[in-house]
Amino acid sequence: MTGRDRWIRELRRVGRPAAHVVFCPHAGGAASFFAPFTRHFPARFDLSGVQYPGRQERLDEPLVPTVEGLADHLVPILRQFATTAVPLVLFGHSMGASVAFEAALRLAAEEAVAPCLPVVSGRAAPSVPRTHVYAATDQEILDDLVELGGTQAELLRDPELRDLFLPALRNDYGAVARYRPTGEAVLDVPLLCLTGERDPRVPAEAAAAWKNHTSAEFRLESFPGGHFFLADHREAVARAVADWAESARGGPFPVAAR
Repeated sequence: MTGRDRWIRELRRVGRPAAHVVFCPHAGGAASFFAPFTRHFPARFDLSGVQYPGRQERLDEPLVPTVEGLADHLVPILRQFATTAVPLVLFGHSMGASVAFEAALRLAAEEAVAPCLPVVSGRAAPSVPRTHVYAATDQEILDDLVELGGTQAELLRDPELRDLFLPALRNDYGAVARYRPTGEAVLDVPLLCLTGERDPRVPAEAAAAWKNHTSAEFRLESFPGGHFFLADHREAVARAVADWAESARGGPFPVAAR
């Protein structure tokens, strides 16, 4: 695969979409994580997942070592989506929230590009001071992943499976640890933040601080659960994103003509 196809995996496409949701995965994650969400979004939504290098069908491709680098690679692709008549919703979870935010900042600087609607999930706001010390060794990373509920423990006991996803996981943990966001960055578009009520990495006030990063409408929605709350509440998350997207653009999306 080349070009856009390498970075974007289409999860569902419809004939006359009213909106297009693009998902940015968490550290070590892949576009397939969001495939189960397709059955819960309204039928008039296009859904795509970002496929970072170094995983699944891109396993042999060089990894991108920084959050900023991932955003830089995505912007030319998202630019094509953001110039269409179909609203672009950029949804990022955990590390993906930082990637989505950085990409939205870059798109906002391009006057010729229609604004996207960012959704940040499972991530503290850029303006919140860091206190967490990120895992550094492979064992620390694996232990951290299990603690956060990001994978099943039995999968980590399989050496072949572990060796397949460890390089991408190690790379992404390093990218998050090195990421130094601009705490004063503010978007001029509506911003939705989703958070887990028991997320050990994102206290309620750290999620609420995202309101400082938009001059437009801000909405915060909390769900039962921890860092990967969205896996247990796919229907509610999809409904929240769809409802917010309609509200943010000023009303319901038109029903597509048949």
